[in-house]
Amino acid sequence: MSQSIIFDMDGTLFQTDTILEISLDDTFEHLRSMDIWNGATPIQQYREIMGVPLPRVWETLLPDHSTKEREYTDTYFLEKLLGNIRNGNGSLYPNTKEVLSYLHKNNFSIYIASNGLTVYLEAIVSHYNLDNWITETFSIQQIDSLNKSDLVMSIVKKYGITNAALVGDRLSDINAAKDNGLISIGCNFDFAKEDELSQAHMVIDDLIELKTMLPKLII
Repeated sequence: MSQSIIFDMDGTLFQTDTILEISLDDTFEHLRSMDIWNGATPIQQYREIMGVPLPRVWETLLPDHSTKEREYTDTYFLEKLLGNIRNGNGSLYPNTKEVLSYLHKNNFSIYIASNGLTVYLEAIVSHYNLDNWITETFSIQQIDSLNKSDLVMSIVKKYGITNAALVGDRLSDINAAKDNGLISIGCNFDFAKEDELSQAHMVIDDLIELKTMLPKLII
């Protein structure tokens, strides 16, 4: 039986926090310069909803703004994120490459399922050469419903996956695993919440734990 593992990206493999605050600060400083925003950058509010698709982020952070203003903000923010990734300002979580290499050498098929936009995910994969190990990266943009469970379902169907684990840090990842009959592994990292992680089959504090955990779970 083939072995597969699906990873979330933000807050699981990629330390989004390393570029999030500076990109968000740049964006809201730009909005302030255009008299579109007053006050401080809502970084804490963003942290609380981290992991949802970007359109929903701006609905939350800019509830009184027009669709046009939200779309403009989305475009500007994405440009800042991409620039920071390409300039090397971001970082993978410790042991990410070691774990991906180990899994690949041990015949695991590796996939990414993320709420991030396609161009954003491509920038991370390219900058860190993750395609050395990853079979395919899937973005929420590919799913009309913007639902993580549906995104994971598309991976399962495309590759005929019957035996797999899904590794992520938020409830949407845990639910996506359960909805598709997969093992859910919660990451107790930067954006994780205890009440959400408690619903996962198991929880890790470091990706390195997967080296000993997965061979026992997926056989």
